[in-house]
Amino acid sequence: MRKIIIVVALAVLFNACGTSKSLLSENTGPILTTIDLVNVVDDRVRVEINPRAFTTETVLFRIPKTVPGTYSSDNYGKYIQDFKALDYKGNQLEVVNLDENSWSISNGNQLDKVEYLVNDTYDTENEVADAVFSPAGTNISKGSNFMLNLHGFVGYFDGFTEVPYSILVNKPGDLIATTTLSEEPNRRPDPLWDGFIAKRYFEVIDNPIMYARPNIETFEINGITVTLSLFSPNNVYKAADLKDRMVSMMGAQKKFLGDVDSTKEYNILLYLSDVNVPDAQGFGALEHHTSTVVVLPEAMSIERLEQAMVDVVSHEFFHIVTPLSVHSKEIQYFDFNNPKMSEHLWMYEGTTEYFANLFQVQQGLISEDDFYNRMLTKINNSSLYDDNMSFTVMSKNILEQPYDTNYANVYEKGALINMCLDILLREKSNGEKSMLWLMKELSKKYGADVPFEDVSLFGEIVEMTYPEINTFLGEHVIGDTPIDYDVYLHKVGLAIKEVGEPTGYFFDGQVPYMDVDVQNDSVVFIRQNMELNSFFDDLKLLNGDIFRIINGQQINLETFRSILRDSFDWTPETVVSMTVERDGELVSLEGAVGKPVRKVKKIVPLEGASEETLKLRNAWLKN
Repeated sequence: MRKIIIVVALAVLFNACGTSKSLLSENTGPILTTIDLVNVVDDRVRVEINPRAFTTETVLFRIPKTVPGTYSSDNYGKYIQDFKALDYKGNQLEVVNLDENSWSISNGNQLDKVEYLVNDTYDTENEVADAVFSPAGTNISKGSNFMLNLHGFVGYFDGFTEVPYSILVNKPGDLIATTTLSEEPNRRPDPLWDGFIAKRYFEVIDNPIMYARPNIETFEINGITVTLSLFSPNNVYKAADLKDRMVSMMGAQKKFLGDVDSTKEYNILLYLSDVNVPDAQGFGALEHHTSTVVVLPEAMSIERLEQAMVDVVSHEFFHIVTPLSVHSKEIQYFDFNNPKMSEHLWMYEGTTEYFANLFQVQQGLISEDDFYNRMLTKINNSSLYDDNMSFTVMSKNILEQPYDTNYANVYEKGALINMCLDILLREKSNGEKSMLWLMKELSKKYGADVPFEDVSLFGEIVEMTYPEINTFLGEHVIGDTPIDYDVYLHKVGLAIKEVGEPTGYFFDGQVPYMDVDVQNDSVVFIRQNMELNSFFDDLKLLNGDIFRIINGQQINLETFRSILRDSFDWTPETVVSMTVERDGELVSLEGAVGKPVRKVKKIVPLEGASEETLKLRNAWLKN
């Protein structure tokens, strides 16, 4: 019965799609794919794809040029070797390699299958200038680990991305798969073979598989089964080392999201890279609808690894809101080799990044000051990009210059756009509505299977909200007017101000105010182009001054180290005397050292904010 249903469903599909209905015979079934992880030769894996019968003379086979979430042209076809198309007698058919990612097969009506070898990306990243971002890449480590981002292994036939796939994997008996792909039903268990099914090609590439020896923790988060699978090449870490932090973090995320319920299963595939050998170099993550691939260095301390996982995975998990539940047709029907990009990166990445920070302050994982500092860092970072660039134009053209070099701004200004919209919505609704409310409403209207029209989204948002939202979107997202963040922070009783922050006498955190001229008798001087703290300012020391005498000691590298050690015992009343060389002249200075502070910009509460303003801030940060 199941087989009959598939055939009938496909017949309906092809009758509805005029460009495809005559390409396959009536005996259409799933595209059968076999991946051999046992007989690995020279770090290459063999793949066979059997599409059943074609009725056309020419058939096009493709490997993706780009995939959703990467926003770059990675040309996965360049990792394909020894491509062959075989007829039903095993003879090779004529093949023309059209470009890095496309092959034209003659006599397509005789095509039985295609086969080819796949090279991985991880161990070549330090050799190529345009390396694939590791979380979107592939790893082939015979008998140890296989990171199968399937867009690097499994291709598609032109016109048939909506056809089901059946994927068989021949694998080492001691390695297990972690994936959200559905298992092939009615198959007898076999320790050397796994079987998976996908409804369409997008589902193939949206569900990566990691093969490794068991190192897994599974836990429940308010109805979502989360699996953390970890590969540590030198066995430095176990999944259990990160479980408690992940449970705490993802529990807080689910509490923040409330009734958003777009998945019952979520997998975290964590690959720890060995920095001492050719291995993955691009650290971060790539989201999928129900999983994420994370790549981080194995050399990280457990504290840094935990924090990196919180920051990275929290962002990726929030993608279950957008683009999983809210996305355009450009995402739903993604063209892997001639992509038409959506104009809404401000939402797909910006909203997600904003939520990844907002939930932490709302759920008490970080303080309000921490949250303010994160937003100010984004304000500062966004200034490094073109602040007069329309976000929708950038998004639509993100694969092209000059827009591609501004891509990282989606995590900076994109998050800030959402912060301002969030504050506006709170203000106009007396604290009741927010960006989370808006995304929930859009999720109810659309959901995972119904895309919106790219050009219609802003109009729908304005209909659901207020005219002021329309003005903001028109000026700062569609338009190219920079945002005055003080205007929006003022609405919640905050401002960006220059304040004094405690620092060391001779160090700004870990950064010294001094340097050593090794080519000039190793003299110690005050660094140029560095804003000095109050200790230097009060003593009227200047950038470039060379220390000659401090408290009666002639200064060289060794005596200055002694002064540094003494400075840890100084009190504000301690008096120091100095002689410095400035522009070839000796200058004598003396005074109390005081309490050193440096001038920094911070987001701080405004004094005298009204009760209504404080109520609005609490709704924003605590609701």
